[in-house]
Amino acid sequence: MDAATIAFLADLEPTVEALLERHLESAKEWFPHEVVPWSRGRDFEEDEQWDAREVPMDDSLRSALFVNLLTEDNLPYYFATIDGTFGPDGAWGTWARRWTAEEGRHSIAIRDYLTVTRALDPRDLERARMAQVSTGQVPDPDAPRDAIAYVALQELATRISHRNTGRLLDDPAGFEVMKRVAGDENRHYLFYRDLVQQALEVDPNGMVCAIARQVLDFAMPGTGIIDFTAHARRIADAGIYDFVVHHDQILVPVVLTQWRLAEIEGLNGEAEQARAAALHHIERIGKAARRLEARRERRAARSEPVGANA
Repeated sequence: MDAATIAFLADLEPTVEALLERHLESAKEWFPHEVVPWSRGRDFEEDEQWDAREVPMDDSLRSALFVNLLTEDNLPYYFATIDGTFGPDGAWGTWARRWTAEEGRHSIAIRDYLTVTRALDPRDLERARMAQVSTGQVPDPDAPRDAIAYVALQELATRISHRNTGRLLDDPAGFEVMKRVAGDENRHYLFYRDLVQQALEVDPNGMVCAIARQVLDFAMPGTGIIDFTAHARRIADAGIYDFVVHHDQILVPVVLTQWRLAEIEGLNGEAEQARAAALHHIERIGKAARRLEARRERRAARSEPVGANA
């Protein structure tokens, strides 16, 4: 780590301390065992085959639950990335460990819910977990500036994905599990969102370049998950996470409105070029989102029963 990066992290440490204190004050204690519907469970007999007909569910929703849980399962590697990027000492290290403790709760709650309800094949899920965690693949931003920009966007995207998945579940218990997980993710997002805000004050040129890189290259966590592309396509088709969500609920409210990317003054040439590229990309994503919305409206109109608006 070069001297400039060390100084950058040192300048941000008081903000990390303040945001950590705010996070601890606002964190809500909850217990996975209290939200999982245990009374609905029964033993799996030896060599019993999972039957999807027991829990009718659209494939897109099964994909969302599958990806959401396996993303949480990869926690050891996310911790390793954060710990290696920011270091184990001081407020940075305290935050990383607290974040890890809260994230670990998510995989416990979601897996228990899926096992009890038999919503997914537990053998397929365990094999996929073993395959993913054995590879240790996670997004790995190159430097601390990129890392905090990426994680701010990623935590919000994860919160939205969990919450939208819960809304589509025809099950109050499943909705409650996903709501609790999404609540944690939202507080994680607020921590990083406001950390980026302060980082823009500390190093506007470096942070604008980092934000631009993450806007241009952003991808939801999923590296290493079996058949991730197919699952991501189903998730997008269901509207759980797609271009519309990414543009309207992440890029516009965070990058444009919260961080005010278009309004930052006094940038050097490199940062100006990076900003222009990011703004152009956001505009393109917005156009793609509007086309997607129009296609959905046309499909809905074609499938609407005769006399529905009478």
